[in-house]
Amino acid sequence: MGELKTFPVSYKVEGKRIVIVGGGDEALNKARLAIKTTASVVIIAAHMEIDFSELPVTVLERPFEPDDLIGAALVFVADEGPDGEAAKLAARSRGIPLNVVDVPHECDFYTPSIIDRAPISIAIASEGDAPVLARLIRARIEAVLSPHVGALAALAGAMRDKVAAVLEGAAARRYYEELVTSPEVEAALIRGQGAEKAEAVLAQHASLGKAPGVVWLIGAGPGSEDLLTLRAQRLLQEADVIVHDQLVPTAVVDMGRRDAERILVGKQKGHHSFTQAEINALLVRLGGEGKRVARLKSGDPMIFGRAGEELEALRGAGIAYQIVPGITAALAAASDTATPVTLRKVSTGFVLATAHGANSEELKHWAALASAGLTLALYMGKSVAAPTAARLIGEGASPLIPVGVVIRAGRKTRKLYRGTLGSLASGQVELDDGPAIIFVGNSIAHGDWEAAVNLAVQEFRVA
Repeated sequence: MGELKTFPVSYKVEGKRIVIVGGGDEALNKARLAIKTTASVVIIAAHMEIDFSELPVTVLERPFEPDDLIGAALVFVADEGPDGEAAKLAARSRGIPLNVVDVPHECDFYTPSIIDRAPISIAIASEGDAPVLARLIRARIEAVLSPHVGALAALAGAMRDKVAAVLEGAAARRYYEELVTSPEVEAALIRGQGAEKAEAVLAQHASLGKAPGVVWLIGAGPGSEDLLTLRAQRLLQEADVIVHDQLVPTAVVDMGRRDAERILVGKQKGHHSFTQAEINALLVRLGGEGKRVARLKSGDPMIFGRAGEELEALRGAGIAYQIVPGITAALAAASDTATPVTLRKVSTGFVLATAHGANSEELKHWAALASAGLTLALYMGKSVAAPTAARLIGEGASPLIPVGVVIRAGRKTRKLYRGTLGSLASGQVELDDGPAIIFVGNSIAHGDWEAAVNLAVQEFRVA
């Protein structure tokens, strides 16, 4: 994800002037945008090519003068002649934000494509690079927004003092969330009874007292934010606290509310900033305080995420919980390589297992499964990949069984390796940094591993 070169803000212009220098079509376009605000709009040009009489603006048909910028909040220059140059110089000398139409490198700010539902405004900006794209995005958002969004926002603002007198913190947020999302409130607003309905909802929330907490165990997927489920996105926006693992990318955490508390419980191999017992106690404490907690886990929370221990602690403390599934790394790795982990006449099943700490009985069982045609997906086995492969061979698995390794599955930075169980056991290739999925089975030969690094000189055929 790239970094913004501009900082998006809403800029106060009430009681000030917006000065537009120019008398042509571009000046008219900026004037139509500026009159949506409460600022006084002034248009200055020695010669007016356009009739501005239908707009609530002041027209000065004369050359620009530096004193025209007294009390100005913003300046638009849509004149390529001497008046435009004088206006640019005057604006810069006074420190007034300047927009030079169609000259991005001279602009202090850009005019976004705006959705106006006063007091709600949504601005889509492209830093001057793609205004047509910004306009198309605006049209898509307009299509899904209720025409009553602005009225709902005004109703919420009118209730602010009354809400503050009876609710605080999370309880107040929950009231506002219901107020602005409830179809009943919107229907009452349309009938002219919005204020009465808003007060009735407030009385209901005030009578509930302290709301009970809840912990959502959310699968954050393998690392790409666009693989998050819609439910996960919604709950992240509702969470008061986000408790997340080390492998959960910042882009996913940032989908939460900006004012939500964020707690990194970063467990990594060989370094645990929080023990599992401490994480359990943290979730119980936060839920007991009435917080809505998003417990973000990499992949799927129920697959090698120690969710069972956290659920047991929550149940024991009587804390409500909900599980939101996510895409586990093995499924992302299969998609990355177009590998059909179950395939007619090749693989009748798919087994997920962790190679870290596997004992002899487990290895013997895996070897039998791989030999029988099932596909193995081994998690947490990169550091013991070669000895694990050797032990599988020792338990009877063929050294010629195809193997594929995906590092950082589901991410743009993924790295692929291919070979056989024997070539993996040889340890000739050092695997890249990052979480790994090791596939073992005949179905691997039917995936797309053309971009993969060979684990050894010996290769298996890609069908």
